[in-house]
Amino acid sequence: MKVILLQDVKKLGKKDDIIEVSEAYARNVLLAKKVAIEATAVNLNNIKQKKGSEARKAQIQAEEAVLLGAQLKKVTVTIPVKIGEGGKLFGSVTGKDVADALEKQCKITIDKRKIEIDGTVRGEGTYTATIKVHPEVTSQVTVNIVKA
Repeated sequence: MKVILLQDVKKLGKKDDIIEVSEAYARNVLLAKKVAIEATAVNLNNIKQKKGSEARKAQIQAEEAVLLGAQLKKVTVTIPVKIGEGGKLFGSVTGKDVADALEKQCKITIDKRKIEIDGTVRGEGTYTATIKVHPEVTSQVTVNIVKA
C-alpha cells in the first residue's frame, strides 16, 4: 500500500515522502497514529503542488540572497571602539558589533550568528567580515575599526 508521510518516521522516510509499505502496517500503525495518509490521486496531487510551491519559494529566496550579497559587497561600515595605550582594544569586535553597525549605518538587518570576522581584530584598521546570506550565498563586508 502506498502512503504519504505527514512527519519524519525513522527507517521509513521524511515528511511528504511517498513510500510503499504492507497494508497491515499502514492501517494498524501509520494511519492509526496519523503519521501518514493514504496515497490517493487527490493526496498525491496536493503533495505535488506543495513541493512545487516550496521549490518556487526556495528559488525566490535564493535570488533575493544573491541580490543582497551583491549589495553587501559594496558596503563599508565603521565601528568606533575604545583603544588603550599601545593600540590595544578594550574588549573585542564581534559579529554583533558588525550587525549593529550594518543596522545603524546601512539599514540592513542581518543575524549576528551569520557574521564572521576574518582573522582577529587587534587594533585600528580595515578588516573583512564574511556574511552567510543564504546557505549557498556568502558575501564580504569591509569593516573599518577606528578609535572612539
